[in-house]
Amino acid sequence: MPAAHVKTTTTRTLRALAAVAAVALLAACGPTQPAAPPAATAPANPYGHIHGMTVDPDTGHVLLATHNGLFNATASPVEQISPTIDLMGFATTADPGHYYASGHPGPGSDLPDPVGLIHSNDGGETWEPLSRQGESDFHAMTSTRDGIIGYDGQIRRTKDGRSWTTIKADFQPFALAGSPTGAVVLATTEQGLQRSGNGGTTWEQPANAPLLVFTAFADSATVAGVATDNTVHISRDAGRTWQPRGSVSGQPAAIAATAGNGSEEATQIWVATTSGLEHSQDNGATFTPVGNGNLP
Repeated sequence: MPAAHVKTTTTRTLRALAAVAAVALLAACGPTQPAAPPAATAPANPYGHIHGMTVDPDTGHVLLATHNGLFNATASPVEQISPTIDLMGFATTADPGHYYASGHPGPGSDLPDPVGLIHSNDGGETWEPLSRQGESDFHAMTSTRDGIIGYDGQIRRTKDGRSWTTIKADFQPFALAGSPTGAVVLATTEQGLQRSGNGGTTWEQPANAPLLVFTAFADSATVAGVATDNTVHISRDAGRTWQPRGSVSGQPAAIAATAGNGSEEATQIWVATTSGLEHSQDNGATFTPVGNGNLP
C-alpha cells in the first residue's frame, strides 16, 4: 500500500471532518434540503471530492481542484478547465496560472498512477509531469518562494521540482499552506497548528492558535483559517497569532483568500463547505453564498 494511503491516528479527526464535507459536497445538498432524488434522476456532480481552491487574480474566478480535475466554480454553467485528473494535492505559485498538483490519472490519461508532481503553466488546461511519477501521491501540498512542500506519508521538499529532500517532523499534516512570496509554511494537524518560518526546515507550534482545518495566505503576512467549529480566523503576522471573525454555515472542505486592496478589513475569503461556496468581503466577519449557495 502506498505511504500516502496509510491511515494515521494523528490525522483521524481532521480527515473525518473533511470526509463528512466531501460526502455532503458529493451529494450536493445543504443541511436543510430534502433527501436527494434517486441516483438515476439526480443531476451529475462534476466535482467529486474537493481537495483545494484558489482564486484567479486576473479574472476573480474561483477554481476548485477536485477528484475530477480543475473547475471554474463561478462560471455558469460550471466549467471544467483541466483534463480529468484526481487532483489530491494542489498548490498555487507567485506566477498567475502556474499550478502544481499531485494525485491519480483519469480515464484515458497516459500518466502513471500516482502521477507524482505535475504542473501547469496555462491555468490548468494542460499538465506536464516533473518528478516522482509512480511514486508519490501528495495529499497535502503548497509552495513558497523557496520551493514546493508535499506530504505523501513523509514531508518532502523540492526547490527545482525534480530533486527532493525529506523533512523530519513529529507530526503528519492534514493540510499545508505557504506564502508563494515568502518562506512561511503552515500545517494543520490534530495536535494543533504547526508553523515554519524557513520553508519547512524547522517547525514550531504557535501558542494559543485555534484548531484549524484549512489555512490560506492572502499575502505574505495575512492568513485566513477555518477551524473545526466552522469559525473563521485571521492572522496578520503569518500565522503567529490569530483573531476569530465570523463563521461559515457548513463544515469546510477548502479555503482561499486574497488581499483587500490595501485595507485589512477588505480581505476576501472563500470557503467551500457542506452548505455550498461561501464568500466574505469584510475580512471574514460575514459570509454570503456564491451563486445559489450550493455546489452542484
